[in-house]
Amino acid sequence: MAIHHLKSGKSDAARADDDAKVRATVETILKDIEARGDAAVRDLSQKFDGYAAPSFRLTASEIEAAMQKVKTRDMEDITFAQTQIRRFAQAQRASMTDIEVETLPGVILGHKNIPVQSVGCYVPGGKFPMVASAHMSVLTASVAGVPRIVASAPPVKGEPHPAIVAAMQMGGAHEILCLGGIQAVGAMAIGTETIEPVHMLVGPGNAFVAEAKRQLYGRVGIDLFAGPTETMIIADDTVDAELCATDLLGQAEHGYNSPACLITNSRRLADETMAEIARLLTILPTADTASVSWRDYGDVILCDSYDEMLQVANDMAYEHVQVMTDRDDWFLEKMHSYGALFLGARTNVANGDKVIGTNHTLPTKKAGRYTGGLWVGKFLKTHSYQRVVTDEAAAMVGEYGSRLCMLEGFVGHAEQCNIRVRRFGGRNVPYGEAAE
Repeated sequence: MAIHHLKSGKSDAARADDDAKVRATVETILKDIEARGDAAVRDLSQKFDGYAAPSFRLTASEIEAAMQKVKTRDMEDITFAQTQIRRFAQAQRASMTDIEVETLPGVILGHKNIPVQSVGCYVPGGKFPMVASAHMSVLTASVAGVPRIVASAPPVKGEPHPAIVAAMQMGGAHEILCLGGIQAVGAMAIGTETIEPVHMLVGPGNAFVAEAKRQLYGRVGIDLFAGPTETMIIADDTVDAELCATDLLGQAEHGYNSPACLITNSRRLADETMAEIARLLTILPTADTASVSWRDYGDVILCDSYDEMLQVANDMAYEHVQVMTDRDDWFLEKMHSYGALFLGARTNVANGDKVIGTNHTLPTKKAGRYTGGLWVGKFLKTHSYQRVVTDEAAAMVGEYGSRLCMLEGFVGHAEQCNIRVRRFGGRNVPYGEAAE
């Protein structure tokens, strides 16, 4: 086996040190929100966003005023994107059915898919106000039937971002907050004097937002750990360096710590892609961000075979995986750890991020090994129930249950079964003994 790292980013130890600093900051801020409520949230919003309105929740007239600022073409584009995302979410919802089955005569088991009752949807702002994140979280929660959807995004240039507000409102948000960062997810999860807490937090964000969600998990549910954007390209010599470099830098511009990785079995493509990246960074308007990400978090990995490429890709378990090879379907069949796949040169991650219909909130930092991304099912809880409708079934199942409980030493459990055996089966089972 020959896997060569032609370019590597920061070491795991250096990345762990960065994570530790983020953890400490987040812990301090969340404690402050819990202790001081609205006052802490207002102080934090003023400090980080220069924004401290009397109320962070937008009124109906404020929402309408923001939407009036959105250009007609932008509104049409938002509508198109939401139509695609809604169609796919509705198809996903239709695939999830309640069931009821008679597993034995007189024994009926079933499950129901019940929406989470309140969800806080975070939409990142900052340097890049992510309008699309409103579709992905708010609209998908709406399709799932969540009865209370709270959406929050930071101010942009001192006021609510018009297009984000429009996307939230059109997606089905019941409450819209102009609040960003740790203070937003903290307020929605912990609650304040004016913000009722939610049962679940969803949506992407920077390293601080992701860490806040991690620390709040348990108090509330979360969709997944969605940290800095990751992009991986698996390519052979069926594509060229311009395509690979463009797709790598297209995601590296997200932030200063957005990993981007090329896995290839072509030394020529690897060398030419690195050269093309260097060229594009001289003309890309967001090069100040993308260049730092590529320097610190960029990888180029040369493999001898497709099997090696597959192994490395599954081990790294990146968020976005763009496959451009002569065997894309083979990778679709064999890949098992990733956020989302983008198959073929006609496909690209940006379409998935903004408009094509799949959800862009995806697992990062190897979380793709145990979870997929945000989808309508994340807003649904599958709850089971059971019903025994005949005396015979109650007595028969009770006998098995009694003996199995006594096997484990749970006498009280066994008596729950025994009383059914006595009452519905007419059997005289001594108290505290297993049914025979």
